[in-house]
Amino acid sequence: MSLHDDAVLVLKGYENQPELRDAYLDHLAAHADGLWKACGAGHITASALVVDLERGRVLLTLHRKLRMWLQMGGHCEPGDPTLAAAALREATEESGVEGLTLLPGGPVRLDRHLTPCAWHLDVQYAAIAPPGAVEAISDESLDLRWFAYDAVAEVADDSVVRLLTATRARL
Repeated sequence: MSLHDDAVLVLKGYENQPELRDAYLDHLAAHADGLWKACGAGHITASALVVDLERGRVLLTLHRKLRMWLQMGGHCEPGDPTLAAAALREATEESGVEGLTLLPGGPVRLDRHLTPCAWHLDVQYAAIAPPGAVEAISDESLDLRWFAYDAVAEVADDSVVRLLTATRARL
């Protein structure tokens, strides 16, 4: 199964946000390259909010280009077998945390936002950090920091707050 096929299946199985989900599906139907950064009309991206359940906190990255506190995530790559795998790869690469596991049940939210490269049609997951997780900053970040759940709204935009709210509801 191709990554494109997996994305279609994941989105068809996602029951929330029907208008946005359908827009993502329409995008994939109209653009065979709709998962790749080269698609100028926008592209599907995959991200994951890294959660430390033991300490009630999340790990956010101060994105180098956007200069915003965000969850880990980014562009799909040809070697990604699934959207979930892309989200887990991005979370691991950008957080430096080994042993992350995705929260079961598929995506937590969808979020469409304009970036300097194009529209991102982000499929958002949650990743659970193992006990004693140690982060390591990547080249894509200016900073990497753990925030208590109730502190996220002070540093991050509404999209991250909505992702945290949806993640906590699923937990």
